[in-house]
Parts: sequence; structure tokens; C-alpha cells
Amino acid sequence: MPYAAVNGIELHYRIDGDRHGHAPWIVLSNSLGSDMSMWTPQVAALSKQFRVLRYDTRGHGHSEAPKGPYTIEQLSGDVLGLMDTLKIATANFCGLSMGGLTGVALAARHANRFERVMLCNTAARIGSPEVWVPRAERARKEGMLTLSEAVLPRWFTGEFIARQPLMFSVIRDVFVHTDKEGYASNCEAIDAADLRPEAPGIKLPALVISGTHDLAATPAQGKELAAAIPGARYVELDASHISNIEQAETFTKTILDFLTEQQ
Repeated sequence: MPYAAVNGIELHYRIDGDRHGHAPWIVLSNSLGSDMSMWTPQVAALSKQFRVLRYDTRGHGHSEAPKGPYTIEQLSGDVLGLMDTLKIATANFCGLSMGGLTGVALAARHANRFERVMLCNTAARIGSPEVWVPRAERARKEGMLTLSEAVLPRWFTGEFIARQPLMFSVIRDVFVHTDKEGYASNCEAIDAADLRPEAPGIKLPALVISGTHDLAATPAQGKELAAAIPGARYVELDASHISNIEQAETFTKTILDFLTEQQ
């Protein structure tokens, strides 16, 4: 498995498509409690036209989980450091939930490194201390298995869980094996990040995707984010929080259309 030494830690990453070709790059950033495998439904289609870089956010998957708390500056800095290590000058960026928040920071602060951004099931301010402080504490004290029972049913609609039990079990397996300290430290990074003042400064082409049934990053929050970014496009899918899996085909087409349209 490929690793890169970035900002004092080892980040696990994977590249699909012709790494040494000339296709544009796209970076995919995972949600809290998942890993790069969440993007499996999109990789085959994207890699036909792009060089696809996936990575496990610090504290997740096979990346290191240093002692926290983490910050949005670290999460966005990890992306830039990974791009630097791989000699990627510019890329497109697609992040979901926590990954989308990372994308807001990158688009607002490092626009010269990105072409287009897709901010999915996210907001410039996700949740509140009333959500994140007890969530982090519960992860540390009770562990991820207990926490999964409260969190995962909110990720998908009941219809999807009933229709795709195997997919749900795979996602649950990733969640329960996420490092509990890494998870809690990322909760603290999300809690400390309020990027609402910075969103209006984003000048990149931006697509905001929400899920109609999302309780974690609501459609109202998605619309607020899209309205704050000049010229941003808003699309709402019939899904809950992990829309790229629940509505995989529509999600993939939506981002590909956005990426390949004539500028």
C-alpha cells in the first residue's frame, strides 16, 4: 500500500487512472468515520477521464492517527502536502461531509491549487459543540462499535439499508474499525471550524450536492453554502448523508457533467 510522509504523519493513498498520463487530477476526500473505499462507486467512471487520487484522512483507514485534537488547517494542509509529494500542481477536488468541509477551506484559502470543487453533504459550519463534544467523548469512552448504532442509521434512508444490507455491513465494518482517537480528534476539528465568513471569497467553479433526507448536513445548509459561493451550482439528490453511495449513478453523472462541461 502506498504511503506518503506528510506533515509529520504517514498518509495512505491510492491512484487510479494513468498516473503518468496527461489527464487532469481529481482528489477525493472521505467523510468522518469512513475511508477511501467510500468512493468505490465513482472510481471506474472517473478514472476513464481523470487521474484519481484518493486518501484516508488522518485518523482514518490506514493513515496514521496522531494524538489530537486536529484542526481544519491540518486536514487541508494534508491534502496540499500530499499533492506536493506527488508533484500535482493543480487538481479538482471532491469531498463529502468532513471531506467537503476540507474542500471549503482549500477553495477559500488555496484557490491557485484547484480547478473545480465539489462540496457534498456538507456545510461551512457543520453541527455545534452540543453535537461534537459528546460525540468525541463517546467515541473515546465507549468505542466505535457502540457509536455505530447511533450514527450509521443516519447515513442512509431506511429503504436503502433494507435494499442493500451487504453494502451497509461493509460500511459499518469500516466505521467500527476506525481509530477511536482519530475519530474523536476529527470531531474536534469539525467542531472548531466555522468557515461561513470565508465561503463568499471562493472564486472557483463550485458544485454543492445535498441529500433531501440528510439530517447531518441538511439541504438548507447546502443551499446556504451554495448561495454564499458566487456562481455555485446546487443539486439535491434523493438520499441521506452518504449520497455518493445511496444514489451512486446519479451522483457520478452529476459530478462528471460538472467536471467536463465547457468553461
